[in-house]
Amino acid sequence: MKIVLTSLALITFVFLLTPAAASNHYTEKQLDALEARIGRIFWISAVEGKLPSFVRSPTGNASSFHPGANESFEITELVGRKARNPYYKVKFESGAEGYIHAQAFLEQFNATILTADPLAEEKKALEEKNQEEKGRIEWIQSQPWSAAVKESAIKRQAVPGMSVGEVKRVVGEPRRVSRIKGPQHSSEEHWFYPDGTLLIFRNGAVNRIETTKKLEH
Repeated sequence: MKIVLTSLALITFVFLLTPAAASNHYTEKQLDALEARIGRIFWISAVEGKLPSFVRSPTGNASSFHPGANESFEITELVGRKARNPYYKVKFESGAEGYIHAQAFLEQFNATILTADPLAEEKKALEEKNQEEKGRIEWIQSQPWSAAVKESAIKRQAVPGMSVGEVKRVVGEPRRVSRIKGPQHSSEEHWFYPDGTLLIFRNGAVNRIETTKKLEH
């Protein structure tokens, strides 16, 4: 008899932990707080390879799916409020729609569900890099160079005759600079780049271009 009672108690305890059973405990104030998230954007973030689970419909037996890491979604609706069994209806940036129970959302909040894009800094840096590259190409196109020189410059390849300032705009800053005495007591400046390119300057302009071993980053 004790075994039967213990089993029944365990089943009852597990049942109370399920979203459907726990949903009866939501107060109007809590439901209002859940509803306040409608229209907000959130982001998915994998934690130890795990992602939050969403379902196809706001029911206990609906099939589940996992969105992609770093994908964003908008909460578009809170369904099941009257029955006190609240689900968030969401729309992903891919256009797909799904649901997540309010309890599951709160359990994953600030873990696998974030309020800020985890790749925001990376995206910002990429955008700045793209804008910088756009400006570089526009500057090259505005120079009174031949089509062949412009083509090389766009590929980040310097050509003999370019000045120090032009090389910095075309190729970028060197990794290392050496100043040595050249032939006939002339002074040379050697600019080393990570890809092995060596630019040799004389009198402030590229005199020749050589190839060396790639530099360590």
